[in-house]
Amino acid sequence: MTRKSYRVKFLGGDGSSMLAGIIDRPENSSAANSPANLPVDHRPSGEVENWPVVVFSHCFTCNKDLKSTVRIARALADRGIAVLRFDMTGLGGSQGDFSQSNFSTNLADLSAAIRFATDELGPVGGLLGHSFGGAASLAIASQASSDGLQPIRAVVSLAAPSDTTHLADLLSSMNPAIQREGFGKVTIGGLEWTIRREMLDDFRNHDLPKRISEINCPVLLLHSPVDKTVRFDHALRIMSLINSSSSLEASVSLASLSEADHLLAGNPADIQYVASLASAFFRRFCA
Repeated sequence: MTRKSYRVKFLGGDGSSMLAGIIDRPENSSAANSPANLPVDHRPSGEVENWPVVVFSHCFTCNKDLKSTVRIARALADRGIAVLRFDMTGLGGSQGDFSQSNFSTNLADLSAAIRFATDELGPVGGLLGHSFGGAASLAIASQASSDGLQPIRAVVSLAAPSDTTHLADLLSSMNPAIQREGFGKVTIGGLEWTIRREMLDDFRNHDLPKRISEINCPVLLLHSPVDKTVRFDHALRIMSLINSSSSLEASVSLASLSEADHLLAGNPADIQYVASLASAFFRRFCA
């Protein structure tokens, strides 16, 4: 199976900023010239294929072009999964001010991405999220119906935290001026970012553990025991929260990414392992 990738833009969760995305989707070579395989601007409205459709959310201060994100999305497409990866507000190619964003805007952006992907590719059955994007994916999965979205059928989280408060505490410790003066600079991934007190307040206002315990679909947790950014005990906590759910549809599996780093930058084999597990999971529950 061949793969086709193309850039897209859609309205973000704030209703005014345009978000940038890339769709990586399968393309049967025998149907390469069919209308459904033309660039988006030349496709008939409503033309979709019968692939599992997944929306991929990136990590905090990352974007859709992070090397591991690109490689995982493409590997999933090569395995017959259609993927929309996109930039949250103020990151990558998306409009908006990152310093004005927070977990609430992340959730709104992810909901907007799901709606766009549904129109473009067909009903979104799966969510894949890396780190803080995994937290957003888990939160949306628990409340999709209440947001007017089709229920999510499966979630794969990669190195996801079990709460959002730990990030607020970490950022505050990196620069106490954020709490004291209302804003401050922190360095993440070699880049300087402006963080506002309002962002930390929003992180602390979300009860992610409660939302995780309300998930009613299968979840696959992928986490490294040696992750120094989000410790492995977060994965164990997420597993415990989902196991406590009263939903008959909820289930959770945990796969250990032995010796992998948080961004999966150290060993290319980690990417293929993640893609293999995720594609099998999505095909099992979203096909």
